[in-house]
Amino acid sequence: MTAKEDFLRKFNEAYAKSDTDFLIAHVTNDIEWTIYGDKTISGIQDFKTAVEKMKSQAKVVLKLDQIITHGKTAAVNGMIKMTGNGKTSTYAFADIYILSGFKNPKVKQMKSYLIKIGNDEK
Repeated sequence: MTAKEDFLRKFNEAYAKSDTDFLIAHVTNDIEWTIYGDKTISGIQDFKTAVEKMKSQAKVVLKLDQIITHGKTAAVNGMIKMTGNGKTSTYAFADIYILSGFKNPKVKQMKSYLIKIGNDEK
């Protein structure tokens, strides 16, 4: 696994664990995050507010399928299973990243696709 792949694995794991400190520390001040079908988040303050709101009390299981990197661009896809309040929901996701550089990169831009798979299970 390359250093960039390891970074992206850790970034996605931080999201699944609601580790907002890690997420905020690893994006640029001018971060732009497009969540297709929902909203676009611009700037580190809006990003911080959004990830704090997304903190989940649910148990989250993350399964990464692929991490692809090339230069400053990358893509990650997989599945997220969230269990809480007696329900389980499963989502497929794909994120496209633009990184700030090659050494010690931060996320400059994210484009997220999220699809709910099936119905909530009890």
